[in-house]
Formats: sequence, C-alpha cells, structure tokens
Amino acid sequence: MSEPLVLGIETSCDETGIGIVRGRTLLSNTIASSMDEHARYGGVIPEVAARAHLEALQPSIEAALAEAQVRLEDLDAIAVTSGPGLAGALMVGVGAAKGLAVSLGKPLYAVNHLVGHIAADIVTPNSDPLEYPTIALLVSGGHTSLLHVRDLTTDVELLGETMDDAAGEAFDKVARLLSLPYPGGPEIDRAAVDGDPKAIRFPRGLSKAPDLEKHRYDFSFSGLKTAVARWVERCEAAGEEVPVADVAASFREAVVDVLVTKALAACADLGVPRLLLGGGVIANKRLRDVAIERAAAAGVTVRIPPLSLCTDNGAMIAALAADLISSGRRPSTLAFGADSTLPVTEIQVAQAPTEDSA
Repeated sequence: MSEPLVLGIETSCDETGIGIVRGRTLLSNTIASSMDEHARYGGVIPEVAARAHLEALQPSIEAALAEAQVRLEDLDAIAVTSGPGLAGALMVGVGAAKGLAVSLGKPLYAVNHLVGHIAADIVTPNSDPLEYPTIALLVSGGHTSLLHVRDLTTDVELLGETMDDAAGEAFDKVARLLSLPYPGGPEIDRAAVDGDPKAIRFPRGLSKAPDLEKHRYDFSFSGLKTAVARWVERCEAAGEEVPVADVAASFREAVVDVLVTKALAACADLGVPRLLLGGGVIANKRLRDVAIERAAAAGVTVRIPPLSLCTDNGAMIAALAADLISSGRRPSTLAFGADSTLPVTEIQVAQAPTEDSA
C-alpha cells in the first residue's frame, strides 16, 4: 500500500494530537492543548494531563476527520504513541487507539514518540524528501535527544540525551526564578529581546574536555539552572535589581550554544552533512537562527519542519505509521501498553509475527 490513509493519536504529555495523512500528504493536524490548566501549577501535572486527554480525544478526532473530509470507515490504519512520555497520558491514547482499531477492524501501529518527531519532516508541505543518514536534534519540555537516523523505519540510534533536566524544563525553571509565567520558553524569549547574551557567562554543561570523553553527545542543564539561581540570589542579597533581560538572554545563549555545538559535532564526527531539528523548543527563534548560521559555516544543511509540526502532534505519528506500512511492516498486536521509557531504537512495538514464525 503506497499511500495509506492513517489516523494518528498522540497523548504523551499535555497536548492531545490527532493527525490524518494519506501517505506523505498531510490532511489534518488537530491539537488540543491543556497548557492553560497546567499554568496555575507552573508545570505539567500528569493527572491533569490524562484527564484533559480524556475530555479532548473525541472532539479532536471528530474535528480531524471533518478537516480531512474522510470517515472513520475510510481509514486504512490507526497509529498511536506507545512511549516515551507520561504513563497516565499515554494510557489514554493507547486505550482509545485499541478501541478504534478493534471496533473498525483496522490494523494498529504502536510507534515511538521521538521517532515521530523525525517523521514530522516527511509530511512537511513542498519539502524535498528527507535524505539518510541524518542527525536529528529533538528538543522539548520532556526530551533533549541527539539521534543518528540511518533509516526512519528501521535504524535510529541514540547518540546522546539529557542526563537531568530537558532543555524545555530548564527554560520553565529559570522563568520561575525570574518571576516569569509558565510556559517558560516563550517568556524567556520575550524577556531576552532587550538583553545582552554576553552579559553573564553561564556554564555550558558537559562541554569540558573530561566530560566530552564520556558524554560527547549528552546534555546537562541542571547545573546551568543552579548557576542562574545562585547569580539571582547574589544579586538580590546585594540589594540590586535583577537585570531580567540580561539573565534571560545569557541563559538562553548558554542553552543554544550547547545544543548547536553538540549537534554539529555529531555531524562532523559521523560525516553527516544534514541536521534535522524537532520538538517544541525549536520554536525558540534564537536556537533556529544560531543553528542555521553555524551549520552553514560548517557545510551542514538544516531542516526544520513547520512549528505546528514541531510540537507534539498526531500528524507525525500517522506519518511514521504510513511509512512503516509502505515499507511492508506488519501491524502491532494488542499486546502493548504505555511505555514511559520506551527506547528510541524501538521504532514500532509489538509487531505481529509472520505466519512462519507464529
């Protein structure tokens, strides 16, 4: 089946994403966010996220079908995020996907959330086909991962990941230190506009020679967050006004520097002249600008999906499943659940056995 019609369900965190694709053509990308409900707590609350998914799933599916102008009966397959993510949130999507697949008699594909972020590129309108191998830098509130993608459906290698806070999480925590609202990414961006990124030299985690020997492609933002906290505390203890714009700009620059440096190091080390950026933090304009500028100087081509496909969404899940179907992969059995720590090397889970191996 060269152009399967697939509905994808994504509920790994605080966004209920329903996407519909026909092969590599995007028909619908419906997203219902519960961010406002979490804002009062200053971060994502798993129980609140799961309940919001329950409430948003049916109307989101109906909206996606209407936008794509298809019926449930027209679908060739259902796809769902099995992990990684918040266990309770994932369970809502997995349960819904299984129910739909069984009731409709349609094949079900359980796929990896992180690999889905890479698949977002293949349904980007008017884009050239994604070339392999490519290095992928995925940056979000819950994940900061550097991947070597030799083939989207069969061979994705984890090069490095965050050892503690994800980049998006660090943005949220530093925003709180500066008395800025949640979510922190956009607020830090706004505050940094009038700031000097060189005003304060904050540390670049895991970037010194001894660290690079064992953690060349890994990330750490906990120390950076602590450095910002100590700097703010010293400023307040001295009775001085905290220069929020300079702190925000300097913090953002430290995060961006580490992300881009390690991603381009992977490109150079592995001889891969392509870099794909994905995840919600890619909405940060400074990160995009620095990545494009420094990559051009290094002879590396940068690909960035539209921002609507960078945040968590169901279209990327549907797109990954469509590629799996087109490459001849069998559907998943029902013997899978929500896996909050699903490794990126497991692109599809619970693939049905062949008749010979059954």
